[in-house]
Amino acid sequence: MGVVWGVRNLGRHPLRTALSLLGIAVASAMLLDMVMLSGGLERSFQRLLLGRGFQIRLSPKGTLPFDTEATLSRASAVIGEVRADPGVVAAGGVLGGSLYARRGDSLVTFFGYGIDPSAQALYRVTAGRDLAPGDTLGIILSDPAARALAVAPGDSLLVVGGLDPQLASAATRRTLQVRGIARWLYDYRGQRSAGLVLQLMQRLTRAGEDRASLVMVRARNDAEVPGVTARLEQRHPQLQVSSVADLVRQLRERLVYFRQLSYILGSISLIVTVLLVATLLAITVNERLGEIATLRAIGVRRRTVVTQVLVEGAALTALGAALGVGLGLVTARYLDAILTSFPGLPAAISFFVPDTRALILAGSVLLASGAMAGMYPAWLAARAPIAPTLRSEAT
Repeated sequence: MGVVWGVRNLGRHPLRTALSLLGIAVASAMLLDMVMLSGGLERSFQRLLLGRGFQIRLSPKGTLPFDTEATLSRASAVIGEVRADPGVVAAGGVLGGSLYARRGDSLVTFFGYGIDPSAQALYRVTAGRDLAPGDTLGIILSDPAARALAVAPGDSLLVVGGLDPQLASAATRRTLQVRGIARWLYDYRGQRSAGLVLQLMQRLTRAGEDRASLVMVRARNDAEVPGVTARLEQRHPQLQVSSVADLVRQLRERLVYFRQLSYILGSISLIVTVLLVATLLAITVNERLGEIATLRAIGVRRRTVVTQVLVEGAALTALGAALGVGLGLVTARYLDAILTSFPGLPAAISFFVPDTRALILAGSVLLASGAMAGMYPAWLAARAPIAPTLRSEAT
């Protein structure tokens, strides 16, 4: 009975209830967005790094891959030693650098990746076919690069490397065939990128030097990653050996203030919800003291009255939270579009990523808070003296 009364009482003042629901929906939407934001970038970053299953990176110490021109020397020897580790199933070098392609009388600049097609973790082919190991006559383009050059799979392309801007001369040039179009996992929006076999990229940009920007490693399984990382660190102390867990931990340390801000804003939204529910229920109970005293006089127990008020608070919170979920998803998409538009961010990165356990926990805390917000009004209703209240209502 208390449950039915609690739900019906919400319809007695539709305008007041609607405004309260709107306020709870806004607060719930903020809480939802902050929960997604608190760990969204970490989860998105981890998914990005593990997009092709390579859990370990080797790079020059003190630099990030492609952040500087620093490279690994003796790349083929390093890759061979890495592949010899019993816990490694695949390893491939990557060399990055600027390339140019001729379009008419002008040159189009794009970023080239030298890769090992048998162990690459940078792209997924969307049209045409992939490079084959040792294919020194083929090239893979990103969609923005293909549009800028007006080419498609099967077309030929003159690629220029080692360009000297002052002399306007190129050290090397090759006529390559476009094998396919690919989506590059780490590119920012609109980035012009191309993939070539590592040996060809070395000849175009490094005059044949045996160098690489990084080495990507896939362990046999996730359980072996710490052991493989430790062994590689011991064998290659001159290199930076980082697992995906290490990179995510480094990102978490850099985003500590970002997480604190999301926790603060989420706590504020939770407090706002509690205050809204408590205020509305306190007003409602005060208006219905006469009715509550009458129910008590005819034998309705205090527990039923308390249940009625608590259920009313929980129902109000649940309805507002349901509206807040839709509002939160819309605002999260809008805010994510703003944040991910910053230059230099990979297109696959997202700031607002839902986590099922975190969302369930936040929803449970919100509903519990809404129900708890009705405790004081429920206590007032249960403690109201019957005879004096009926007397004051009658006069």
